[in-house]
Amino acid sequence: MRTVYVNGDYLPETEATVSIFDRGFLMADGVYEVTSVLRGKLIDFDGHAKRLERSLSELDMKSPLDRDALLEIHRELVRANEIDEGLVYLQITRGSDGDRDFVFPDPATTDPTVVLFTQSKPGLAQSPSANTGLKIVSIDDLRWGRRDIKTVQLLYPSMGKMMAKAEGADDAWMVEDGQVTEGTSNNAYIVKDGRIITRGLSHEILHGITRAAVLRFAREAQMEVEERPFTIAEAQAADEAFVTSASAFVTPVVEIDGVRLGDGTPGPVAGRLREIYLDESLKAAI
Repeated sequence: MRTVYVNGDYLPETEATVSIFDRGFLMADGVYEVTSVLRGKLIDFDGHAKRLERSLSELDMKSPLDRDALLEIHRELVRANEIDEGLVYLQITRGSDGDRDFVFPDPATTDPTVVLFTQSKPGLAQSPSANTGLKIVSIDDLRWGRRDIKTVQLLYPSMGKMMAKAEGADDAWMVEDGQVTEGTSNNAYIVKDGRIITRGLSHEILHGITRAAVLRFAREAQMEVEERPFTIAEAQAADEAFVTSASAFVTPVVEIDGVRLGDGTPGPVAGRLREIYLDESLKAAI
């Protein structure tokens, strides 16, 4: 049975409770982060901690824990649950003032809710999809306008996953005004003539921590990076494509809306970037 963390206590998951009036439940009024664990160590923890601070600030919430306290909780859960490869999820909501109201509760009298739990994922670094690639379908992007804040309101991305599954695909890329924004739970990229193309940072996409690291490693490896929007048609004509996220790392895409990319197998750029990312991230893991 997993040990989880709830508001200062480490508990068996069956004993963990949150108020029915918690604003995360009633209003999706909360943010989250997920940090990968490889060889028992946390990957890019500082990046996730900094993005958490930004998400909280954008929602006018104060962080209840500093970086060191968060790190200690992460490490204790990894230890207690014997996680070698897996994930640590962190969720912070505005808490509960004992009733339901659209108006924010007074932060002086209402504490935030802090929950962390782990998922054991043996073989995370050796995912089969890294060798086979993903099949992607496109869907309209119907989310709210502040996708740069990593909130817990994940209903539409979940619906997108199910739309893809219904079509026999692995995932979906969302499209707005004719341009790809991002995947349901990842940032999206194409490769053309050796150039890596991905949408630039804005309110329209999540500022991916893995994205930032991968683009940095790509530039250090003298790969050309172009940050701009692209269309599904452009993606279908690309030499290869891939996605990045904290749990997928760098995963190739081999088909988009039924059109195979290249010869329908993962391309060399995605493969090389995945290798570099895993090597460098493991060196810096804490």
